[in-house]
Amino acid sequence: MEKDQQELYEYARKRIKQKKGLYFHFVLFLLGSIFLAIANYFLVFGYTSNWSVWVITAWLFLFIMHFIKVFITDRFMNKDWEREQISRLVAQQQRKIDQLQTKVDDETSIKPV
Repeated sequence: MEKDQQELYEYARKRIKQKKGLYFHFVLFLLGSIFLAIANYFLVFGYTSNWSVWVITAWLFLFIMHFIKVFITDRFMNKDWEREQISRLVAQQQRKIDQLQTKVDDETSIKPV
């Protein structure tokens, strides 16, 4: 029972760390976007005057990917999901081994002439 409690605690700790990182990323994104918009107002590089829009859009895409990883992918693909997949694959391999063993036994059995 102690090991199960420790696993639950570690999982909760990991999830909290992931969410904390995501919230930090969001705040950093907001502050960075404001800074980039202000910098874009005062600095003009090359032919395009809205360079910050492209940077913010790329950063938003990265933030969305981070959000999907934390709240969608990692939520469903946790330790239980991993154990279930391992068990399923082990059972599938065991069935194949049993089938091959049966086939070998059938072929090597001595048949009366």
